[in-house]
Amino acid sequence: MKTELCSFCLKSGILCQKCSAKVKAGEISELDLRIARLLLSLEEKYPSLQNVCFYKAVDVDRTLAIIVGHGDVPRLLGYGGKIIKALGDEVGKSVRILEYGVDDRKFLEDLFMPLSILTINTIWLPDGTTETRVILRKKRGTSLPFDLKALKEIARKVRKMSLRVEFAD
Repeated sequence: MKTELCSFCLKSGILCQKCSAKVKAGEISELDLRIARLLLSLEEKYPSLQNVCFYKAVDVDRTLAIIVGHGDVPRLLGYGGKIIKALGDEVGKSVRILEYGVDDRKFLEDLFMPLSILTINTIWLPDGTTETRVILRKKRGTSLPFDLKALKEIARKVRKMSLRVEFAD
């Protein structure tokens, strides 16, 4: 697995000067460190994780968002979802896999999966800020497979995006 930290530091649990400086500077959080170690431990059981590039982890309420490199989302979603299940069981949270450096639409599609997005609009507010309106397709009577409030907060933390979510049949 590729990450900002060197693999020796992740395996040993003791950080070198370079990695500890990144942690002290705030480039890497304790959560990033914990998730990177967890992904490294799963690497033996799931070899596809060797090519995954881990960037960051964001934790909101009962949801954990893991941000990985371009094209790495299918590698983590593979094995019939066993990697995600193992991660979720270990941290005790619902896990979302997001791709780093993609456009807003792809980011929102990954965030709100398995629901499909009907439309995305930018709303300009009188105070000069913008809000992104997302209309999702949802079958009537079914409950949401995720915590909407947590996903809005993840979008705000990762992309500084204020969301207004609506549903259509």
